[in-house]
Amino acid sequence: MLGFLKEPVVVTAKINVNLVALTVMGLISRLWGLCYPRAVVFDEVYYGQFVSLYMKRIFFVDDSGPPFGHMLLALGGYLGGFDGNFLWNRIGAEYSMNVPVWSLRLLPALAGALCVPLAYQILVELHFSHCAALGAALLILLENSLITQSRFMLLESILIFFILLAVLSYLKFYNLQKHSAFSGSWWFWLLLTGVACSCAVGVKYMGLFTYMLLLAIAGLHFWHMIGDQNLSNVSLLCHFLARALALIIIPMGLYLSFFYVHLALLYRSGPHDQIMTSAFQASLEGGLARITQGQPLEVAYGSQITLRNVLGKPMQCWLHSHTNTYPIRYENGRGSSHQQQVTCYPFKDVNNWWIVKDPGMQQLVVSNPPRPVRHGHIVQLVHGITTRYLNTHDVAAPLSPHSQEVSCYIDYNISMPAQNLWRVEIVNRESDTDVWKTILSEVRFVHVNTSAVLKASGVTGASLPEWGYRQLEVVGEKLSKGYHQSMVWNVEEHRYGKSQEQKEREVELHSPTQMDISKNLSFMAKFTELQWKILTLKNEDTEHKYSSSALDWITMDTNIAYWLHPTSGAQIHLLGNVATWASANAAALVYLCLSLWYLLRRRRKIYDIPEDAWQLWISAGGICGGGWAVNYLPFFLMEKTLFLYHYLPAVTFQILLIPVVLQHLGDHLCRSVLLKSMFSALIVAWFSSVYFVYCSFSPVTYGRPALSLTELKALRWKDTWNILIRKQ
Repeated sequence: MLGFLKEPVVVTAKINVNLVALTVMGLISRLWGLCYPRAVVFDEVYYGQFVSLYMKRIFFVDDSGPPFGHMLLALGGYLGGFDGNFLWNRIGAEYSMNVPVWSLRLLPALAGALCVPLAYQILVELHFSHCAALGAALLILLENSLITQSRFMLLESILIFFILLAVLSYLKFYNLQKHSAFSGSWWFWLLLTGVACSCAVGVKYMGLFTYMLLLAIAGLHFWHMIGDQNLSNVSLLCHFLARALALIIIPMGLYLSFFYVHLALLYRSGPHDQIMTSAFQASLEGGLARITQGQPLEVAYGSQITLRNVLGKPMQCWLHSHTNTYPIRYENGRGSSHQQQVTCYPFKDVNNWWIVKDPGMQQLVVSNPPRPVRHGHIVQLVHGITTRYLNTHDVAAPLSPHSQEVSCYIDYNISMPAQNLWRVEIVNRESDTDVWKTILSEVRFVHVNTSAVLKASGVTGASLPEWGYRQLEVVGEKLSKGYHQSMVWNVEEHRYGKSQEQKEREVELHSPTQMDISKNLSFMAKFTELQWKILTLKNEDTEHKYSSSALDWITMDTNIAYWLHPTSGAQIHLLGNVATWASANAAALVYLCLSLWYLLRRRRKIYDIPEDAWQLWISAGGICGGGWAVNYLPFFLMEKTLFLYHYLPAVTFQILLIPVVLQHLGDHLCRSVLLKSMFSALIVAWFSSVYFVYCSFSPVTYGRPALSLTELKALRWKDTWNILIRKQ
C-alpha cells in the first residue's frame, strides 16, 4: 500500500529560456529607477486626483472612460499605504513623503514589462519561428515610447497589456480547437479571452476596438465551422453557446462588476455630485444626503418642495422666483406682462421653495392623513415666500419669443386673468396611478389652458440680462411632442407644510426637515446613470501645447515633454524609436502591396506561395494589420483633443507586423543561399540601428543622465520635436 514511497517523487517541467529571459529584461527595463523622478509627471497630475479620491472614498466622474483602470492605479496606492493627501495641481511638483511613488507606478510598469513576453508568445501562436517571435519581443523591449508610458502612473501600458493578453488567449484557444475542443485548457483560454477583453474595455474605451476585432475574427472562424460536415448540429450549438458565454455574457457581467466595486468604494459625496440626479446625490453619504435624509417620500397637497431641473448641465438649477417683475419693455422693444419673474437659479435659496396646492381648496398645509398627488392630477404651485401662483399665458418669453412667458401671477385688475393650473405628468411612471415621489419621480408640468410644458430653456441657451440677475430663463414650451430633459423636474427637498400663516410658513421654509424615509437607488439605476454621464459628459476641448493630429503619429512628427528637472537639463519625453516606427510603416506598406499582388495572381490561378504559407500570411495580417487599423483609423472620426500616446496600442500591433514580413521575405523571396545570407546581414544591421536609437534616446526616456545643451540639440532629429532647452 505504501509502495509508492520506495521511488522518489520526480517533477519535470519545460522552461522556455527565451520567455524567461525576455520577462526578466522587460522587468529591468520598466522597473529600473521607477521612483525617479520623484515629481508629478505629465498626466499623473490627472490620474493622481482620482487615486486620492479613491483613498478618501469620495465619489467622482471621469468622462475619459470606465473606472477599472483608475481602480488598478488606486490599488497601487492602497498597497503602498497612500492616505490620499496630496495636492495634484501642477506637473513637476515634488511628491511629499507620504506619497508611495514606487507603489503607485508599479502596476503600469509591470503591465508594460509583461507586454514583452506576450509579444513573443503571440508570434509563436501565429506559427512563426522562435527567431521571429524573439525579434518581435525585442522590438517591444527597445521601444522608447512604450518604456516611457509604462514607467508612470498612466493607463496606456495597462490597456496594451490586456489587449495583447486577449489576442494571445484567443490564439491559444483557436489552436486548441481542432484537437482539444471543450477540454480544460480550451475553456481556460476562451474564458481568459473574454476576461481580458472586458478588462481592456474597463481600462479605456479604446479597448473596444480590439474587442470588436476579436469578435469579428471569432465570428469568421465559427462561420467556417458551420461548413464543416464532421460537426453535428448539437456540436455547433454547443460551440456557439460557449463563445457567446465567454466572449459576450461574461465580459458584460465583468464590466458591470467594475462599476459595482467603483460605486461601493466611492460612497461619500464629492465635487462631482452636481452633475448627477438628485436621487443619485441623495444615495451618497454627506452632501445632498444630509439635507434630504428622511424627507417624506410621497408629495401631497400642501407639500413644500424645491424643483430641480433634471438636465443638470451645463449647471444644475432650481425653479425660482423673487419679488422683481419682468420689465414693461425689453431691449428689443417687445412688451412683457410685467408679472413676477420666474427663473431657474443655480444655487440653493429660500426662494426656490414652492407649495403644492389643491385648486379646489384654500389651505396650504398637509392634511391628516396626507393626500398624495398622483400622475395626471391638477395642481397649483404657490411660491413659498411671495405666495404668488406659478402662471403662464400667451405672452412671449423674454429670450425665447417662440415660447410663452412663465411668471408668478400679480393681479393688476386688468383683462389678464390668472392661468395657474398645471397637470402633473410623471415621465418615469410604472402605471397611470403612480404617486409623485420625492427625488425618484421625474415630472413634467403641463399647463392646462395652453398645453405648454414648463421648461428651463436657460440651461441650453443664454442667461437673462441684468434685470433678471443673470439667472436662467424658464418658459412654457408650446411644442411638447416628446420631451427634452430641460422639460423634466424632480423634487429635491421636501417637507410637509404645517403652518397656514405666512410668517410662520416663512420660518418653516428656512428650517430643514428630519423624517426617516430611505430613498436608496438600486445598483442598476446608479450604473445606468453613471454610464450615461461618462458617455455624454464631455469637457470643453481646448487646444493643448502637445496635442496632435492622427496624421502626425505615423511619421512621429510630434512628441510630448513629460517632465523637466527644475535646475538641470534632465527631462523626459514621449518619443518613439524612430528606426522601429519607420520600419513598422515600411512593413505595413510591404504587407499591403504583397497581399494585393498575391490576390491578383491567385485570381489568375497563379500560386506563388504554398497554401499553408498563404493562410499564415492572412491570419497574421488579420491580427497585426487589423489590430493596427482598428486602433488607429477611428481617431480620424473623433472630435477630441488627441495626443501621441493614443497611437501606442496601434503602433504595438504594427511593430508585431515587422517580424511577420521579415520572415515571409526570408522564406519565400530570398531563395538562394547568397540572398538569404545578405538578407540576414541586413537584418542584423537594421536591428543594430534600432538598438542605437534606443540608446541615443534613453536619457530622455528615463530622465537621466542629464544632457548638456549640445547633446539636447543633437537629439532634435526633427524640427517639429519640442526638446526643452533652457536659456543660458
